[in-house]
Amino acid sequence: MTRSFRRVVTGHDAQGRAVVISDGPATQILQSPRRPGVTLTNFWISDGTPAEYDGPTETCTGPFVLHPPRNGAVFRCVEFLPEDPEVLARLDGRAAFAEMGAAENIVENARHPFMHRTDSVDFAIVLSGEIMMLMDDGKDDVHLKAGDVVIQRGTNHAWSNRFSEPCVIAFVLIDGVTRRDAPPEARRGIPRR
Repeated sequence: MTRSFRRVVTGHDAQGRAVVISDGPATQILQSPRRPGVTLTNFWISDGTPAEYDGPTETCTGPFVLHPPRNGAVFRCVEFLPEDPEVLARLDGRAAFAEMGAAENIVENARHPFMHRTDSVDFAIVLSGEIMMLMDDGKDDVHLKAGDVVIQRGTNHAWSNRFSEPCVIAFVLIDGVTRRDAPPEARRGIPRR
């Protein structure tokens, strides 16, 4: 059963007092037979930095896209039901990601059909369940459980629920670039290590 999320958005009234602008179920949801057992729910999309906090409250409109907007961010949850290896072996990751405008992000000939990479920094926290985060080869795979946090930095990865319960992960994806690809004016804001 797919989890439903309540989405509460705050703002200000005409006198500048804090108020609740909207309170109801999140409605931008993606489920696909090309990726059975996975449900993505968007909560908020910001199309720039600094983010507006007094603009529109219905930011999750239009097609469901994997990536955050250029210079923006997206806040979403993904529910992963336990995988069936036999079903997984017949799935086309490129076709599934094409539905989100991200066919080119699939890693060809990878060990999992949904191995992909995005040009973003992703903050993730496992809310419930457990999941495997698969990296390029098996030696760096990580078993994650509720409460674990991941900072995914533009690397190839796949999420594989090899366990018996659903796993829910909250993600904030922030548009990103590598230091070498950033324009000179942007590099000034990237601290040197």
